[in-house]
Amino acid sequence: MARPVKEKFDVTRLRFVLLGLLVGLMSGTVVSAFRYCIEVGLRYSRLVYGHLRIAPFVWWQWALLIGVNLGLALIVAWLLKKEPYISGSGIPQVEGQLAGELEMHWWSILWRKFVGGVLALGPGLFLGREGPSIQLGASVGQGLAAGFKLSGTDRRLLIASGSAAGLAAAFNAPIAGTLFVLEEVYHNFSPLVWLTALAGAIGSDFVSLNVFGLVPVLHLSYSRSLPVSSYWHLILLGILLGLFGYLYQRILLVMPRWYRNLTHLPRPLQGIVPFLLVILVGYFAPNLLGGGNGLIVGFGQYVPSLLVLIAIFVVRFVFSMISYGSGLPGGIFLPILSLGAVIGAIYGVFMNQLGLLSHVYIMNLIIFSMAGYFAGIGKAPFTAILLVTEMVGNLTHLMPLAVLSLTAYLVVDLLGGAPIYEALLEQMTMPKTVQQLHRPDRL
Repeated sequence: MARPVKEKFDVTRLRFVLLGLLVGLMSGTVVSAFRYCIEVGLRYSRLVYGHLRIAPFVWWQWALLIGVNLGLALIVAWLLKKEPYISGSGIPQVEGQLAGELEMHWWSILWRKFVGGVLALGPGLFLGREGPSIQLGASVGQGLAAGFKLSGTDRRLLIASGSAAGLAAAFNAPIAGTLFVLEEVYHNFSPLVWLTALAGAIGSDFVSLNVFGLVPVLHLSYSRSLPVSSYWHLILLGILLGLFGYLYQRILLVMPRWYRNLTHLPRPLQGIVPFLLVILVGYFAPNLLGGGNGLIVGFGQYVPSLLVLIAIFVVRFVFSMISYGSGLPGGIFLPILSLGAVIGAIYGVFMNQLGLLSHVYIMNLIIFSMAGYFAGIGKAPFTAILLVTEMVGNLTHLMPLAVLSLTAYLVVDLLGGAPIYEALLEQMTMPKTVQQLHRPDRL
């Protein structure tokens, strides 16, 4: 009679799970503070613009607002000059670090990314907190690795764990945070990698839930599941998302060159442009400020008319490019999700007006489109599906999410679009860096 197979207890796994939990708890504290500061900044920014909209024109108030935004832009420019690696979302930098092609000082990144991110996102620029949160978490992991005198693979494991912890705290999505690191950042599904990353994500999410509560970040609900007979909408919408996703990639990647040719400003000072332009957005449409979380949640109460939705898409698309293309410390994660939601709303309202879709399914398409747009641009469909599922807090829509995400992914793939974070990394370093990400011997 065959004896049952027993696996020997692995002390190494337990050790790294405990280290991952420690990384997660510390990263969760840092990212929760980061998230809180941004929310406070956005709240006060909307109050300022609300006052300016209803109060009589007073020149010194406008001069003060312009002066404050200009001052913030100069502070962030100084931070960028001192530490160029805090530019942008931070995810390409972490990918390069895990590939062994980039080396950064964790403390320099940690405090400058925190301060620069708060100063850039607080005034309402169309940037996301999720990429910076991933870089903050990775810096915490790197710092702990230095404290424990870890190097090589052990060090990379803690950096990966911190990355998962950062996304988990930003979105309250520990499973998606773990999968994003495996699918997009580390490109490695070793048990030791995912156990350490999952431990970090759980520890971080525990802190975040205690600070911000149990309600999902994007708490949207819908009354009915999309019937299978209407799945043809998912194919059409997926094609649309793929086309706009490819357009998003192409424009985003040429924005640094456009900034250089049009502004003739040094790279650190190019952030002055969005810092000044956001004043116009804040005055005329204060509800559009920020990465887009409020816009998405607002669809749960009211979906605007078709023309208004198109206007929202144009403003958010253009100013997202202006904001991120300047090199300011901020991400594209949430802006991508918000653009996807708007595209889904446009499609749903349009089909409803044609009599081809009941209005009760518009919210379904809004939710599905967030995953589809990110799957196409980021080329990470599994993360997109799980992320939206965790953020919305509903497990009943996995099939339509998968259909839409796969369709959008294939469209971008057929057009030759690369994963956006790898393309951004290639702009920062040599092309061989992206090839390094997929080496089977990296762990």
